[in-house]
Amino acid sequence: MVGHHKTAVSRVQTLGLALFLSLGLWPGAQAVDAELLAEELEALTERAQALEQSLSEATVAADQRELREPHHDDATRALARLPADGSGNGSDNGSDNGAMTGTERAAELDALAEEPPVRIGGALRFNLVHRSFSDASDTKFGETGFDLFRFNVEGQIDNLLISAEYRHYSFMQTIRYGWIGYEFGDGSQLQFGIHQVPFGLLPFAAHNAWFGVPYYVGLADNYDMGIKLVRGGDNWQGHFAFYKNEELNDATDLDRYGFDLVRVDNQQNEEINRVNARFAWDLGLGTGCEHEIGASMQVAQLYNATTNRRGDHWALASHLDTRCGRWALQLQGVHYSYNPENPDGVSDETVRLGAFGTSYDIDAKADIMVANVAYNLDPPWERIDQLVCYNDYSRLIKSLDDARDSQINTLGCAIGVGPLFTYVDLILANNMPFFANGSLAGGGENRWRTRFNVNIGYYW
Repeated sequence: MVGHHKTAVSRVQTLGLALFLSLGLWPGAQAVDAELLAEELEALTERAQALEQSLSEATVAADQRELREPHHDDATRALARLPADGSGNGSDNGSDNGAMTGTERAAELDALAEEPPVRIGGALRFNLVHRSFSDASDTKFGETGFDLFRFNVEGQIDNLLISAEYRHYSFMQTIRYGWIGYEFGDGSQLQFGIHQVPFGLLPFAAHNAWFGVPYYVGLADNYDMGIKLVRGGDNWQGHFAFYKNEELNDATDLDRYGFDLVRVDNQQNEEINRVNARFAWDLGLGTGCEHEIGASMQVAQLYNATTNRRGDHWALASHLDTRCGRWALQLQGVHYSYNPENPDGVSDETVRLGAFGTSYDIDAKADIMVANVAYNLDPPWERIDQLVCYNDYSRLIKSLDDARDSQINTLGCAIGVGPLFTYVDLILANNMPFFANGSLAGGGENRWRTRFNVNIGYYW
């Protein structure tokens, strides 16, 4: 792009020189006012400089947009909030002495920097896994395999918004989210469709690729069908949402991304008519040490297909999300309660959740604690764009008699190199699903299990 700058300027300078020489060769050129010639040459020079400045600003803006592109998985956005957008937009000095006017320069910059109204992206990811609790995995010294292929659409045409993501795994295909919206003049948004439930730490309650306890009980990175209003001011943001039902409108379908109440065997409950509200306040904006404190609530009905009666559900959360220099800290406390109207013989002490083609029971009433810390390192090699290391811990504190709590701790790093993004995680879990005989309900086991996980993805 720098070469194009020089070429454009050279052409204008050559044109100025040719004009000067030609004026000197025209018949009667001696009659031309020398002062007028100087003014014309000065105007051409200023126009060349203005064009060079405009092209340079456009290049800087394009480069900064590229740096802000998510070359990594969504989870990492929660740990590495980049500094506020500092892209230059050019300034108009009001000069009109032969150079382009401010309006002309702005129009040229807009044309050069214009992005398509609807953008298409995606990712292709693979896993390298070693599970200490699997004899086959241990004997083979690990396994590799396809993780997912995802397809994203993001865009805005005037005030209309669209956002969607569809995922293909080796064992299922599903929509993660898909909504249309309207952006008001004050920046508020109204979203309709399948969108992220506003609850607790946003956008994610973890830094790693495996997430933590809140995700596996349906209280983090969950997406349902409804309508949501997002409003904000200089140092606050509010979310208000109503969800008629889960995202697929079929509580028997386990091929879904987010964990929801599902109808399996004698567990026939599903969540309906849920109201969510979330408020967050930012403290220390612009100081280099910013803190978001927030509170969330959700209230819903539970429909039981066997009894044709409605129970209820509610949850409360408070959180702290701190960015101080290169450090990031997340703290969260949650309490939730499910009160189903089950038929006789079906316990009210557990409910059934499902996703990723499987389901399991969780304690119907429990507390959750989250404590995550991350550090954004200065990469030791220039080819590495981002290097973030973290330790994420979360725990489900159960109310069931004689039940063992469920815990998960992940120590790892996220590495960004251009369009490649890699998670290297050592996951320790105690009484967690997907780790041997772990359970989020009663029973289970009191033993730490280990999973070493490397997730490599190409993002565009």
